[in-house]
Amino acid sequence: MKLGFGSQKIATAATAVIVAMFAALLVLLCLWLYESYSSSVRRTQERAIAASKIVATNVTWINALAWQALQKIDSALGPEIGIASDTVRDIDAMISDLPGTVQAYVVDRNGNTLLSTDPAIKPMNITDREYFSALAKGEPTYVSSLLVSRLNGQQIFVFSRRLERDGQFAGAAMVSFQGDLLAEVWTTVDLGPDSTVGIIRRDGQLVARFPPPAGPVDMANYVLFTDLIPKAPSGTYDAVSPADGVSRIVAYKVVDGTEFVAVGSAGTAAGMAPFWKDAFVAGAVLVLAAVGSFAAGTWIRHLHARDAAKSERLSEALEENQLLMREIHHRVKNNFQSVQALIRTQQLPKDMQQSLLDRISAMIAVHEQIYSHDQFSAVSAKALIPAVVDTLIAACGDRVSVTYDIEDISISADHATPVALLANEIVTNALKYAFPGERKGVISISLERLSGQRACLVIADDGVGFDKSSSTAGMGTRLVRGVISQLHGEHIYERRNGTVFTAEMEIVALPDTKG
Repeated sequence: MKLGFGSQKIATAATAVIVAMFAALLVLLCLWLYESYSSSVRRTQERAIAASKIVATNVTWINALAWQALQKIDSALGPEIGIASDTVRDIDAMISDLPGTVQAYVVDRNGNTLLSTDPAIKPMNITDREYFSALAKGEPTYVSSLLVSRLNGQQIFVFSRRLERDGQFAGAAMVSFQGDLLAEVWTTVDLGPDSTVGIIRRDGQLVARFPPPAGPVDMANYVLFTDLIPKAPSGTYDAVSPADGVSRIVAYKVVDGTEFVAVGSAGTAAGMAPFWKDAFVAGAVLVLAAVGSFAAGTWIRHLHARDAAKSERLSEALEENQLLMREIHHRVKNNFQSVQALIRTQQLPKDMQQSLLDRISAMIAVHEQIYSHDQFSAVSAKALIPAVVDTLIAACGDRVSVTYDIEDISISADHATPVALLANEIVTNALKYAFPGERKGVISISLERLSGQRACLVIADDGVGFDKSSSTAGMGTRLVRGVISQLHGEHIYERRNGTVFTAEMEIVALPDTKG
């Protein structure tokens, strides 16, 4: 039996929906994997950066400790250093505050060991070591790259200081650190398998690393020193290590006041493990989605019809609610107008009657803005304030004009009526007292948004000025104070080329965060 035209149309639409959903799922999975990849890289970079900062802190401490110790040794040696004999003397008393894993040495001008804190020291000559020969040639200090100790075969690095007596080279003082001193740092940062922490001299020579490398490493022509450090003193990069060929995400930091660069790195494989786990999950989801798409086609038409009906009902309900809201505010406006008509029939003093009418007009303006613009949660300040003030100004003919500088602020519906009453009250007072007789003038009104929900309203006139000493606390004054209090604000009157009223209040509508 063949499908009719309508059924064929529905089947085509259902197929299109299934394809679209599958494509959307594919896009979402790609976005998710992209975010997972970016997040894995970012987390690994952040952990590497934290490790480099910890290494940098330790480097600062090591650097300060070494140079202070060498200065102390130089001072403690006295005016004569002498020549080494077959016996190496102990200098523990000179450097009592050095950690147990750090050794200090003094050699004479011939490169022979003179003094040491190392109980296992043996007399030896170090003239071939650069940390001695550089000093003998005139360098005041020197920091070695990674070395292998002749005493125990361990990896070390050395700080050395030239010793002079009577202006002549008399020998060298040295502090030796074991290369595995970074082991505790490596354990603390816990960057996972294939991670490292290290110290590199600014000329690219490896000083120390944990886990230890096979031997000294020259990185002078490596990207870190040829491209990265000249551009920025700290950062991250991806690279294959020249020391062991492992791919890592590396963070570096040039340590101020030293000759070192601190490095922390995490293995790329370990850092990207969460991404590969997510990729496996995404692949499984994609397979299940492909299998389920065929079955979903049967339900698409039913869901589409149900959702269409539901959307139509919601749309109708929304339109009905808006209609009801417009009707409510319209009736409120009509009721206010009825109240105005009743007030006009009462035998009240003219000023009192007009004041009541003006205040009710201000409230009417609020409801007109709400139902005429469907602004049920907030009212535009640029429309509301002129709607209130222009009616008052019109009663004065062309004797008084008004200028506006109002930001496009949304006033919350709860605060719209108090703002309208406040503007009405201040402008009414200006019209009554600022321009006696036939005096002409200008009223300027500005509204500026401050931070959060607060805004600043300024109403100024160029009239005769406000005499605060002669004013009385009447109904208008109490109304202004009540409104300002309701709006959690504060206000001030100033006499400045007329009267300036300034109020800071919480009137700005918060953004609608509902979904």
